[in-house]
Amino acid sequence: MIQAHSFGRGSTEFVPQTTRSALPGVKSTPKIVRLTSTITSITLFRNAIPDYKHPVQGTPKFARVCNRLLLSSLFGSSFWMLGASVAGQTAELVATKRFESAILTVKSEGAKGNKYGFEGGRVLKLNGTYHLFTSEMIGDPHWVKMKLAHWVSQDRLHWTRIATLAESSGDFTGKDPRAALWSPLPVYNPTDNRWNLFYVAYQAAPDTSQQWLTNHEGRIWRAVSNTPGVDGIGGPYTDAGVILQRDRDSDAWEGLQGTDSFFPYKVGDEWYALYGSAHTEKIPISLWQVGLAKAPELAGPWVRCTDRNPLTVEKRFIENPIVTKLEDGTYVAVYDTDEPNAIGYTFSPDGVHWSPGQHLLVQEGKGVWASEVRTPLGLIPAGKDSFTLFYTANEKVSGMQTDANGINSAPGSLGLVEVRLKKQ
Repeated sequence: MIQAHSFGRGSTEFVPQTTRSALPGVKSTPKIVRLTSTITSITLFRNAIPDYKHPVQGTPKFARVCNRLLLSSLFGSSFWMLGASVAGQTAELVATKRFESAILTVKSEGAKGNKYGFEGGRVLKLNGTYHLFTSEMIGDPHWVKMKLAHWVSQDRLHWTRIATLAESSGDFTGKDPRAALWSPLPVYNPTDNRWNLFYVAYQAAPDTSQQWLTNHEGRIWRAVSNTPGVDGIGGPYTDAGVILQRDRDSDAWEGLQGTDSFFPYKVGDEWYALYGSAHTEKIPISLWQVGLAKAPELAGPWVRCTDRNPLTVEKRFIENPIVTKLEDGTYVAVYDTDEPNAIGYTFSPDGVHWSPGQHLLVQEGKGVWASEVRTPLGLIPAGKDSFTLFYTANEKVSGMQTDANGINSAPGSLGLVEVRLKKQ
């Protein structure tokens, strides 16, 4: 039986319990040459290790004095228009193959005891093996009693559960800061030669007529693999502490939701991250937004880019963006949107300025198996501007209704679509 160990607020070791001596399909990579190709295939970060040194040009720094406001405004507008032209208006993601049924569900082998299914996370491909890190909504309270899990597949269609990385307390009194755990996102740190695991921990309590409290005061935790190297993706992981949360340094657009998502990515010699929040202290909730944060190292300290926040990618709803750097140096982020049967995406020429959002239809016609498409799990390169994209979605269940706040408790499942980058 897979179990997780000790989940207090101090230093916590995530010990994945597994009956296997090694992850299937993962081979040792003793030479840096093999690490180079592996890291490139996972993240497309050409500067992931010293073998690749392709610096991204820095964003122009505009002087903030009165006699240069006009020049700054004109130059800034020109840069934004250039960014949109380079990426957002001349490229799009198109679906080349949509799989017309879910590929991992609560009925799949290994999913016993998972009452409400899967939601969010990330999929990576490493040495021919697909690694799924996801949130399992194992029981009641819904969206509170959770596990963070690691699954693997050789063919994208058949999955094996490897380990439980963490389990939430399920406390529903609002007191436990780790009552609900969400969104496990592995990111490789070439500086330390170790995987980092970022995830969200929430307090949880019953909703009121004025506030949505099921998940509130989200805090971003960072855990580090005890096993060095790319093959250490399976952990075990040890908590290194909270790296971002709602506090006195928060921007005005951040609300009771706390920090609901966080994905870091490299830009030149710095790290940037897209993070999200919402004012869930007032129902109905009008906006779910994202902003930028930056840090000199993956471990931090992380500082909000207040002058750029929140981003204007979507007008009303954007959540859980995951960033990929393309071979031409352009960045693309895929994210959860409220567009029916679709996921959202946005481009950036520099990792800082992001274009208005576009939408990719992942289900259509007779292939619509979900009542609600939710979260993309990142783009996986498949060669020649082609990608594999996994996403989570709530299945259609006859007679099932959403609750008063629109929350769908139908089982969450894993979907699949093949995607091509179309350059116009």
